[in-house]
Amino acid sequence: MPQTVTRFAPSPTGWLHLGHAYAAKVAHDLANRDGGRFLLRFEDIDHTRVSPEYYGAIEDDLRWLGLDWDGLALRQSERTAAYAEALEELRQMAVAYPCFCTRREIEEEIARMVSAPHGPEGALYPGTCRRLPEDERSSRLAAGQQPAWRLDAGKAAEITGGLSFTDTCHGRIPVDPRLLGDVVLARKDIGTSYHLAVVVDDAFQQVTHVTRGEDLLPSTHVHRMLQALLGFPEPAYLHHALVVDENGVRLAKRHDALSIRGLRESGLTPADLLARLP
Repeated sequence: MPQTVTRFAPSPTGWLHLGHAYAAKVAHDLANRDGGRFLLRFEDIDHTRVSPEYYGAIEDDLRWLGLDWDGLALRQSERTAAYAEALEELRQMAVAYPCFCTRREIEEEIARMVSAPHGPEGALYPGTCRRLPEDERSSRLAAGQQPAWRLDAGKAAEITGGLSFTDTCHGRIPVDPRLLGDVVLARKDIGTSYHLAVVVDDAFQQVTHVTRGEDLLPSTHVHRMLQALLGFPEPAYLHHALVVDENGVRLAKRHDALSIRGLRESGLTPADLLARLP
């Protein structure tokens, strides 16, 4: 059997909270069940939100919890060339197109539509720039307009054909290519996106089991298409339950009272904190 490889991939934009601790523990325990590898990756591509002090703080909290990782932590901010290469491959396949729309223009277009396409989290991109004539795209690019790049989900599905993925909690799930519509593959300001970067890095780090919260289950439909298009292997998935507060609201970094740092300072031991997890 191949060695199990998992990863925990926080963003250094705030303190870790109980939800992060649970996500890290799930990945750590799965890897260590059969002597596999548990990796740490910093999802720090959004330089507008990253704060340098959180890199060390995250590592310190994980060590305090006893969740040690293998090797050096990977930083996505150091892998922009790999994401650019993958984006260019998708452009050459004609499944990525430039999008010049502003957020306001997208909202206005959706408001004008009688029946706007919707996904799990609301209205989807209506495909405005997908319908642009090629000469207009070329002239805008030649004029120096900086676009985002979107996945043409319809074209991608024609190339990949029917796909599915296996989730430990949900079984085999058929991919719905249009579930999230034409997602952004590369933002105007950072040259990539979560969807593209995570797929490229999971393949690069040879991750065999992707563990993450169930809120990211819809994203896996996009990720399987990108894996198939780029020739990457298909990992297994485990989308686990989310840790919520007393009101049933998913924890976020604004929950300072439930941050690992805050709980440590209140006198909790690692065993106390881990006992509070699902």
